[in-house]
Amino acid sequence: MQVLSVASECVPLVKTGGLADVVGALPGALKAEGVDMAVLLPGYPAVMAGLGAGAQEVLAEEDLFGGPGRVLRGTGGGLDLMVLDAPHLFDRPGSPYLGADGRDWPDNAERYAALGWIAARIAAQGAAGWQPDILHLHDWQAGLAPVYLRGMEGGGHARTILTIHNIAFQGLTPANRLDALRLPSAVFHPEGVEYYGQISALKAGLVFADRLSTVSPTYATELTTPAFGMGLDGLLSARAADLSGILNGIDDAVWDPAADADLATRYKTPRGKAANRAALRAEFGLADAPGPLCVIVSRLTEQKGIDLVLDTLPSLLERGGQLALLGSGDAQYEEALRRAADANPGVAVRIGYDEALSHRVIAGGDAILVPSRFEPCGLTQLYGLRYGTIPLVARTGGLADTVIDANPAALRAGVATGVQFAPVNDDALAHAMSRLCDLFAEPAVWTKLQRNAMKQPVGWATAAAEYAALYRGLEQAS
Repeated sequence: MQVLSVASECVPLVKTGGLADVVGALPGALKAEGVDMAVLLPGYPAVMAGLGAGAQEVLAEEDLFGGPGRVLRGTGGGLDLMVLDAPHLFDRPGSPYLGADGRDWPDNAERYAALGWIAARIAAQGAAGWQPDILHLHDWQAGLAPVYLRGMEGGGHARTILTIHNIAFQGLTPANRLDALRLPSAVFHPEGVEYYGQISALKAGLVFADRLSTVSPTYATELTTPAFGMGLDGLLSARAADLSGILNGIDDAVWDPAADADLATRYKTPRGKAANRAALRAEFGLADAPGPLCVIVSRLTEQKGIDLVLDTLPSLLERGGQLALLGSGDAQYEEALRRAADANPGVAVRIGYDEALSHRVIAGGDAILVPSRFEPCGLTQLYGLRYGTIPLVARTGGLADTVIDANPAALRAGVATGVQFAPVNDDALAHAMSRLCDLFAEPAVWTKLQRNAMKQPVGWATAAAEYAALYRGLEQAS
């Protein structure tokens, strides 16, 4: 079975969030399921630089939304790649999506329409003899592909699946760009691509893809409700039979506490939580403390509940706990966290992102805080489980699906792996922090939590089998 995965980012070539981790991990995980997956990416500078020597042109388009484009096929980062080389669209510095002023590139609609257009061409006509049976599309950036595919000769060959990684991002653009995006006027209506008077690339995919998925079972259910559906809950309710929730995994070879090269070279001490915690405190300038060393590795946004962490920090510090944070995001939260670190010796903050440091933070923490208001799946709680760093999470999305709350019943049964809280507000988070500190104060209970956490299956094997079954179901239905 041949599958073309279409996305705007992919580890290890370009990453702004968890989408890239998923796109980079799936091809390798699916090999065991007999799936041959290539990844189609925009030709950003980093992607072009990561494309290995010997890449061959397999498709060309003279007029690709304002200039010529071509598809190069080769390898990079251990992946089978198809790269859309269109300098007028993608040869830009910095973020894939934002200009130097921090605003969206004004032609983002055309940039990712081009990605969808080329994906549809490859699916309908093939590229140098390779033609996918399935198009696996990720988020709004690939959302227009099923619309284009239906209008192309040969477009009935491939089946399509769209995965929603975060419904908050919908790829909205004004209705007057319909012709510029090569969309027929017949699709601009409430049952088509129209979303409150605008074009929604994500809605296009949700309407026209053969199957839909998202990255956890709970998030799949949440999306059909007004509280989480972002105005698309009615559509998703109507397509509930076509919507699957497949829980993400992590690369458990990269995130492996028994063989983490960074920890081995950085610490030069026996691996273990005590040694890693002591090294992390030294690196962040924190003194010893009687309570848990809590860590956060996150984008600093309202979605991630950073304001709740700031509001409840006193309750953690009063119990002898500490906070070490690595992240970047909204300027207001970056500044507020800096102020909190200046005012409290038990708080240390590093603004920015550093992959190697993230390993050290998660390995050295006693607990990892993930108080997200919504979380399609989440990865940092999975890293925490893998490293025996107890997750404290909001009861939402994939967080609810991956962490077993240490309530009395779960503790008696010996199955608890972390702490959940709901509703997502500061009072509930403060109570959860108090529970966490109570658990930490009982060494035998805490050790059992750590051992349970580290036994949890967090790799990609289960998800790969579920995706492969979904592909086969699509193929058989064609």
